[in-house]
Amino acid sequence: MRRELRAIHALVYRDLLRLSAQRTHTALMLIQPVLYLLVLGGGLAALIPDSSLGVGYQTYLFPGMLMMTVQGPAVVVGVRLITDRQSGYLRELLMAPVRRSTLLLGSCAGGTAVAAAQGAVLLSLAGAVGLPYDPLLLVLLLAGMILASFTLTALSLALAVTLQRPEVFHIMLGVVMMPLLFLSGGFFPLQNLPGWANALAAANPLAYGVDLLRRIIGLRLPDGAAAGIEWFGWRPPLLLEGGVLLATGAAALLWAAHRFSRPE
Repeated sequence: MRRELRAIHALVYRDLLRLSAQRTHTALMLIQPVLYLLVLGGGLAALIPDSSLGVGYQTYLFPGMLMMTVQGPAVVVGVRLITDRQSGYLRELLMAPVRRSTLLLGSCAGGTAVAAAQGAVLLSLAGAVGLPYDPLLLVLLLAGMILASFTLTALSLALAVTLQRPEVFHIMLGVVMMPLLFLSGGFFPLQNLPGWANALAAANPLAYGVDLLRRIIGLRLPDGAAAGIEWFGWRPPLLLEGGVLLATGAAALLWAAHRFSRPE
């Protein structure tokens, strides 16, 4: 067990070292959500009355931008797994005296830590969108981002273990990620969508992450908890949504570990 934990620690440490060394890359990944939040949010805030959302549009947009921020690093983990396989680095890594599933778990933990760290940087802009710097609120939002980061990283790895070429991975992400983002409720309320789109949103992990963060904000600002995911007209409790995210990530990681454990 000690050897397995040391391997996980080494992989997490490697990802955190890469994050600290690639500051320009990290800053570039944060530009898009910041621009959406400050420019798009600021522009639409003048057109969308607060009464329609319960809060200002920038406050409403904030959970979606947090999810956009953690989504990028989570996806990179899957791309890196494929490129490591092509370059031969993965073959050398598999020579370590630990189980393959441990290596995959370490990659997932490292990706989760990096995604949550980048999300924490955007979280520092909470005051700019009208949220108080309440320590309890910030801690809960960070916990929600860690949970969402874990689920997205596990799903990215589950997809990566089935593919051999990074080009195919990028094409699939280009086709899938943007619709998932628009069906997450990050930009506008899900209730404004057609019925079939609401059904798709109920199966969208990004929607659960956005709704979880928005409902955490609603604990501090009751008017900020806009209607989100519904199951046949019933809105699941906050803890149940968190449980769905955790179960989805755990199932994806277990399946990926099973697939990854098979000899190539």
